[in-house]
Amino acid sequence: MSGNLSIVLHKKGDLRLEEVDYPGEPGPNEVQLDSKIVGVCGSDIHFWKDGGIDKFVVDRPTVLGHEASAVVVKVGSRVSNVRVGDRVAIEPGIACLNCQVCKDGNYNICPDVQFQGVPPLGGSLTRRFNLTAAFCHKLPDNISDAEGALMEPLAVAVYACKRANLIIGCGYKVMVTGAGPVGLLAAMSAKALGAQDVCILDINESRLNFAKQLGISKTILIDSKSEVSDLAKQVIDKFGGQSPHVTLECSGAEMSINLAIHVTRDGGDVVLIGVSNNKVNVNISSAAVRQVNLLGIKRYLNTFPLAIHLVSSGELDIKPLITHTFKLEDGIKAFETARDSAINGAIKVHIRCNQ
Repeated sequence: MSGNLSIVLHKKGDLRLEEVDYPGEPGPNEVQLDSKIVGVCGSDIHFWKDGGIDKFVVDRPTVLGHEASAVVVKVGSRVSNVRVGDRVAIEPGIACLNCQVCKDGNYNICPDVQFQGVPPLGGSLTRRFNLTAAFCHKLPDNISDAEGALMEPLAVAVYACKRANLIIGCGYKVMVTGAGPVGLLAAMSAKALGAQDVCILDINESRLNFAKQLGISKTILIDSKSEVSDLAKQVIDKFGGQSPHVTLECSGAEMSINLAIHVTRDGGDVVLIGVSNNKVNVNISSAAVRQVNLLGIKRYLNTFPLAIHLVSSGELDIKPLITHTFKLEDGIKAFETARDSAINGAIKVHIRCNQ
């Protein structure tokens, strides 16, 4: 296949490798990009398995993928931030930049945002596509294409840390619940951005062992029978008898959210990163009377530059998270590998899109 080969979801469970039309000329504020590396995200797997997430339903053939690095091959007449030949990381949430929310500086919660790989916008698991230039972030020479494709989940982790006011010198103790790719990046980012101590929890022991290899020495293995009070005691013991200042909740699981509320110190912050389609029952009164701040995040807000800097400067080494890489021609196998990560130990699965 030599055309614009793409990974296309037609409906629930129907994922195909097929050629789609090449994009037309980029608009005045757009660039045309050749995909380099694209990561398979948990949301891609949910779209494939369930046909949608919350209100976002795949109702037409849709090219998936949004964790991407690419190279600029054409630029629109008004584009000045990048040039042909530049390597870029893609920020896939395309805000309108015109509404009052965007003008207030909160473009990440723009009500008219379009997101790559979610209808009606196609994704980056393709040979070539067009994108608004404002959402392309130039990569320095010392960041590889594979690392560039990790900037999207890293930007999520960095934004969560910023929401919790993690800054150099804060000395915070930070608990992270969930040791998937975002949880691991959140733990690493917390350390890089000022946390004195980090403890990560997960139901998968191999994920916790992987976290230790990344320098996160404090880990706690949990299971479905764990009691919140027992886990809270373990967390406090890990932190030398103190409760964490901040919890970065990356699982979306009911027990983890309740643990976060229960164990985070009075006046501390719980950042809700993980999402679930299921309703959860949480002890909101405990958070209210102890002034535990429950902070939501919507992807990222101006954190791609900091994410790129942390990697370029050597503060973060994210390469070990890339455990599997496939050619685009083997894209279905890549999705199967990401789906079965609990069995095969995959952390981040990458697909190489260039020929």
